[in-house]
Amino acid sequence: MNNPILQLLVLAGIAVFLILRLKSVLGTREGYERPKVENPRTANDSRRPDFAVIEGGPDHDIIDHAEEGSETAKALAAMKRIEPSFGVADFLQGARGAYEMILMGFERGNMAEIKPFLSDDIYEAFAEVVEARERQGLTVEADFVGLRELALHEATFDPDTREAEVTVRYVGELTSVVRDSAGDVVEGNPSEIKRQRDLWTFARVMGSDDPNWQLVATGE
Repeated sequence: MNNPILQLLVLAGIAVFLILRLKSVLGTREGYERPKVENPRTANDSRRPDFAVIEGGPDHDIIDHAEEGSETAKALAAMKRIEPSFGVADFLQGARGAYEMILMGFERGNMAEIKPFLSDDIYEAFAEVVEARERQGLTVEADFVGLRELALHEATFDPDTREAEVTVRYVGELTSVVRDSAGDVVEGNPSEIKRQRDLWTFARVMGSDDPNWQLVATGE
């Protein structure tokens, strides 16, 4: 055997040896394999405590205005179940504007403007007073100063008819002067702010298409 053939056999043996050594160190891979990337959340699961998600709890939109567990709070919760978009804070904000609008409409005799927001009984009672003033030739000059107090007094809900009633306590301030046909002041003082306390009850059928609440009762 000549030297070139011997050298070739020696080199082949060395190559086979190197291939076997590489396989033992690196292993084998068939086709394309993505490199393994450990999920950070999975890796940390063993080190992180489990946190339960707590749902529900007290509705602060209700308990900020009514005692938790009271009949009023239960009635408000029932209203929300029928009409999830109903909010107590939103209602009271609307009741603030309604008070000024209805009170000033009545004082100034603008009954047509406030009629949609009054029940039939309330409208008739207000209209009688306005008509009596007109028959006597009296006019009222009134200006709304502001509200000293506004708070939810009570609420009721009838599940059969879905009728809700919410009573609001107001302490308003206004100036009011009654003048006769000659323009003379017969009651009130234009520079004196009068404080007025009212309990107004608004009603509406929850879930109905009509979003307006109507004034159904007044008191002090």
